[in-house]
Amino acid sequence: MKELNEGLESYDVITHANEMFVAEELTEDEEKLLDELGIVGESRRKFLGQVGAAGFGMLALQVLTSQEMFAAEGGGFEVASPKADAIENAVKVVMKINGDKKSLNVDSRMTLLDALRERLGLTGSKKGCDHGQCGACTVIVDGERILSCLTLMATCEGKDVTTIEGIASGEKLHPMQEAFIKYDGFQCGYCTPGQICSSVALLDEAEKGEVSFVTENISAKSRSMTLSDDEIRERMAGNLCRCGAYPNIVKAIKEVHRGEETAATWNFATPNNDNVAENKIKEDAQNETV
Repeated sequence: MKELNEGLESYDVITHANEMFVAEELTEDEEKLLDELGIVGESRRKFLGQVGAAGFGMLALQVLTSQEMFAAEGGGFEVASPKADAIENAVKVVMKINGDKKSLNVDSRMTLLDALRERLGLTGSKKGCDHGQCGACTVIVDGERILSCLTLMATCEGKDVTTIEGIASGEKLHPMQEAFIKYDGFQCGYCTPGQICSSVALLDEAEKGEVSFVTENISAKSRSMTLSDDEIRERMAGNLCRCGAYPNIVKAIKEVHRGEETAATWNFATPNNDNVAENKIKEDAQNETV
């Protein structure tokens, strides 16, 4: 029992000394961080005694670094560029992102997707498969849709890149964005940025008369093609929707492409049409037997 009491007394002495040491060694930034965290008075003394000087120093460094990385600037954030000599195989890339000129020092192996998300804070472009198979990372480069996860940032020197953040005009949504909302062309929304960028580029392709695998009589095609449902499906085949919103995506694209409103194939459940769903099921069953 005597040894236990002596051990506890020694622990109290060491803890108190550690608290006093840490309190004296705190920097102005560390003091400010504790104030922001609401750790004051006796709670601060106990907290410092538990974590120790080295532990708290590392914690403060991590928090302050995170704040710098995600500091808001102009509605988004731009992560501070690391020094060129700290990047392996560094190259300087100057390009336009959504109309703004950007200059970045990047590793020559960095993809456009990683640069957009990690260096520029444009997280609308999503990393899905990271193998160019799902289309969630689709952006528009010099008017052509590309897979940013398979595109090296170094190859974008002098190019004009448009991401989902640059599709709208200020607060005014692009017609394609409005159509996706109108026809519920998304559910979870993860693939939607890539879907919309691909759809906008698709309209330009049709305007230029570019053909696809399902285009009939290629020699007779000219500019300003009117796309059929099959054409739209074929041209959007590289953008996967795991929620299965494909029919609604096709309707949204058709309306913007043709300027015609697509007739709704659904009805709200009201007292006047309680049997709509049942009649629809019977109608589908009859069509399948024809």
